[in-house]
Amino acid sequence: MTKKINLIILLNIFVLTIFAQKLSLKKQEFELKYVTGSIVNFQGEKVLKIERDLKALAFDMANLGATVDEPTYAKLLNLDFENGVIEVKMFSQIQNPSPFPGAQGFIGVAFRINDDDSAYESIYLRPKVGRSGNQFARNKTVQYYAYPDYKFDKLRKEADGKYETTAPIDINEWITMRIEVNGEKAYMYINDAKYSTFVVDKMKGKTTHGSIALWVDIATIGYFKDLKVTKK
Repeated sequence: MTKKINLIILLNIFVLTIFAQKLSLKKQEFELKYVTGSIVNFQGEKVLKIERDLKALAFDMANLGATVDEPTYAKLLNLDFENGVIEVKMFSQIQNPSPFPGAQGFIGVAFRINDDDSAYESIYLRPKVGRSGNQFARNKTVQYYAYPDYKFDKLRKEADGKYETTAPIDINEWITMRIEVNGEKAYMYINDAKYSTFVVDKMKGKTTHGSIALWVDIATIGYFKDLKVTKK
């Protein structure tokens, strides 16, 4: 009898855990991967709020390359995206206290995510340095990476500057990111820019289609709204 009761309790915990990992906003359902999240009222609107879950996926400050640029995101369910346009509004804050001295408000989008989250493409922002007085820092505002083989550190070693660029943004403000994906190329637009802020000439990922997700990394509180996906 005791074994049966324990089994029922464990099953209930499992069901509740699975349920807690999914959130819905404006008829879009998201599954949380290595992030904590909720639907909150923020500046008068209902938005999705997520933060990297360091209990579920820790990071090593002495070995950042191995423990950042991971699938830490809210993944949009029931979508298979190959080419088209992804647009979302995002607002980045830095946790206080911050678990990472180099926190820059890491926030962005992952796309062409395969079913088991083992491979995808991503473009994200480091808003804190977007208006820095240091040009070298500004040049690191935008980052492309392909999980799992081409994270930021490897790309910098192989082609420093090619997969990063500037963008006049900052933390604590709404930023509109629009990504146009076409075959091996991706173009990113910031806010109302007429021309792309960033272009990835040839993406390096393994996947050609899959889901998309709203992504954050260490020490970021990320708010997202108005996600629009147009497939081609």
